[in-house]
Amino acid sequence: MKKLAFILLTLSLLYPKSFSQDDAKLTRKDKKEARKAWLYANFKAIDTLLQRKTFVLEADYLQNRYGAQIPVQSQLNFIRVDNPNVVLQTGSNAVSGYNGVGGVTAEGSITNWKVYTDEKHLSYTVTFSTSTDIGIYDVSMKISANANTLATITGLGPGNLTWRGNLVAPYNSRVFKGQRSL
Repeated sequence: MKKLAFILLTLSLLYPKSFSQDDAKLTRKDKKEARKAWLYANFKAIDTLLQRKTFVLEADYLQNRYGAQIPVQSQLNFIRVDNPNVVLQTGSNAVSGYNGVGGVTAEGSITNWKVYTDEKHLSYTVTFSTSTDIGIYDVSMKISANANTLATITGLGPGNLTWRGNLVAPYNSRVFKGQRSL
């Protein structure tokens, strides 16, 4: 919606006489078609990030295996994929942790990369494994066209951790990586 408003504003500034107040009012059908076009364009942009294996999931929430969600800072809690490397990090401003930012930072290489595309629902499922200094992890990500992402990390031990947030391109990311944990 914001992009559509921005486009209309830009066009009205470039061609002021071609827009009147009546033209600025969009019907419900026009709004629905504009949102559908925006979602499809976003879906294709996400596809490019996944094919290049370069993106960042900035987490707004961490969720444990029991479903309890904790709001977190997205700058410190993220999954960064930069072909062929991956960084999994949790952090907090409240305490100092192994990585210097109140949590854990695991770095490793990507193996078993698979992308499943759902054109009908404009979504992706990405799975991969990584071997880090602190363990071996399997990552499963569900990504929607509006970039909302749910990533579940499981290790060799019991339990899992889920990151819930937005997928962004690396150049739009605002994360801070702490020191390696080990």
